[in-house]
Amino acid sequence: MEKNEVEQTLAELAKTADDAVIYKAIGSLLVKAEKAKVTEDLNERKSLLETRSTVIARQEERIKAQVKEAQTKLQEDLSPVSGQPLS
Repeated sequence: MEKNEVEQTLAELAKTADDAVIYKAIGSLLVKAEKAKVTEDLNERKSLLETRSTVIARQEERIKAQVKEAQTKLQEDLSPVSGQPLS
């Protein structure tokens, strides 16, 4: 969601003139800023968000694999006790 906001902001900045007056929100204040600096900051933020997304996706896959492995082991451990595999 935040990545979409950053991308939309970058798209709008691309449409504005280089000498346009740009304001950046800092807390509850709006501060005048240079378009190039704001664009650079937003590109860095977008890159960071993409990296975080990739890391979280990898962690999710790793956890899914661990859960599947634990489930399989549990089913194998319980099979001799009950006489039939769990579904």
